Amino acid sequence: EVQLVESGGGLVQAGGSLRLSCAASGFTFNDLDIGWFRQAPGKEREGVACISSSDGSSYYVDSVKGRFTISSDNAKNTAYLQMNSLKPEDTAVYYCAVDYLGCRGNIVSYLYWEDWGQGTQVTVSS
Repeated sequence: EVQLVESGGGLVQAGGSLRLSCAASGFTFNDLDIGWFRQAPGKEREGVACISSSDGSSYYVDSVKGRFTISSDNAKNTAYLQMNSLKPEDTAVYYCAVDYLGCRGNIVSYLYWEDWGQGTQVTVSS
């Protein structure tokens, strides 16, 4: 059974940084694409970043390019999302997800990702 557990969320001032972690179990970690998504109140879930299991390529939504970095540590079965220069509009619940084909040239819609964590709240104050 695939299990994903996010951690690292919290309250931070604008301009600050957070690093989210996604601890995975129940599957061979580097067999699946990894994605980070977020959902703000009243808004649709959006893809933030993903990393491809096929070649390690990463992709980002335009609003976080240059500020967020996705990475993975296969030895620890853990993925990360380093978030710098945070803005109030980054406030949301952040989720990690895995799928076989979720990250192939872009971040595939959340509708197609197979397995999800429970989410971690990120709040950025102005």
